Amino acid sequence: MAENLFYFLVFPGLLFAGVVGGLLSWFDRKVTAWVQFRRGPVLMQPFYDFLKLLLVKETIVPARGSVLTFLSAPVLALSGASISAALILLPAFGITSGFRGDIIVIFYLLTIPSISYVTGALASGNPLASVGASREIKLLIGFELTLLLIFATVIMKSGMNISLYEIIAYQQQNGALIGSLSGVLLFIPLIFCIQAKLGMVPFDIAEAETELSGGAFIEYSGPPYAMIKFTKYIMLFVLPALAVVLLLGGLSLTGTSILWSVLKILAVVLLLTLIRNTNPRLKVGQAMRFFFIWMNALVLIAIILTYSGL
Repeated sequence: MAENLFYFLVFPGLLFAGVVGGLLSWFDRKVTAWVQFRRGPVLMQPFYDFLKLLLVKETIVPARGSVLTFLSAPVLALSGASISAALILLPAFGITSGFRGDIIVIFYLLTIPSISYVTGALASGNPLASVGASREIKLLIGFELTLLLIFATVIMKSGMNISLYEIIAYQQQNGALIGSLSGVLLFIPLIFCIQAKLGMVPFDIAEAETELSGGAFIEYSGPPYAMIKFTKYIMLFVLPALAVVLLLGGLSLTGTSILWSVLKILAVVLLLTLIRNTNPRLKVGQAMRFFFIWMNALVLIAIILTYSGL
């Protein structure tokens, strides 16, 4: 019991994933600043932002709506992200405390933050938050099918293994899945699914600061918003780590492999950042068509190539 709590609360769950995610947030913001010819934030800025919200800012509860649901949504989002972090990073770091079929559970756990954001926004009673929640749900419907097909194809390519630990072991013996043509085709929609899950441009439709002033998060402040921010830090680490585990051969904490693992994570985050800084925001309909037609088409081609051994 104590070991499981340690995995969930300290390493590789809540605390570890949040700290690494905060550092990756700094990396994302620093690269963005360089692209825009600015200096960018200091290394600790993401943590200053989090602590300011947690310790200084006041929690303002909207007069309308459900107070209990509004305040519990960030807790649920943080819990879902933390459990996902533990289940993804344990096998990624070679710890065999996972279970068979964990990849299926992870797929559902990764939807908890998005659903929590929608629930909290609807409970706030703010019409702009409701619009943001509506957009979040539509976006979720758009990319979840694509992500599910990607998971299914990875299972097929790894010898019908439904355990992350076994998928990593398969790649260690046979090479990273991205080394095949179908693996390359899978990597493209996976990156865009991660972009959408993180709410990054061009899929920041639910927040849309210039239109909705934060959308689903417009009524959040103080510690509840600090939990949302910490959840985003965790997801910024967990989702690139998932991409590395599924297609890039996994991670390692031994010897010089640590550096290689760090570089793979940074490469994925760098790609997400560059996409964010070189594309305009899409409309909801455009984003749904993008996933339903183009990304699903790429995954279906990858499935056919997988059956052909490519």
